Amino acid sequence: MAQPQNGVSAEDVKKIARLSRLHVEEDRLAPIAEDLNGILAWIEQLGEVDVEGVEPMTSAVDMAAPMRTDKVTDGGKRDEILKNAPKADDGFFVVPRSVE
Repeated sequence: MAQPQNGVSAEDVKKIARLSRLHVEEDRLAPIAEDLNGILAWIEQLGEVDVEGVEPMTSAVDMAAPMRTDKVTDGGKRDEILKNAPKADDGFFVVPRSVE
């Protein structure tokens, strides 16, 4: 399969699935690549929209965001949280290696 210019190929989907430890059937690779390419094309279209003079917004409703004191804390719940971990070592979660 040829890779579309600046697009996602079935081989890309296969590699991403493997790195993510997801099982994707061989016959689903091409349709997923097409879906992803459609999403990327739509995102490119958004880049063509003229937003000159449009103020950025965080909500469609004008409201003040609740503020809290910007105080650094570790939460004090490390041991309680680590009780839920399948594996922990020296106060940290232990996870399988995902990058080769």
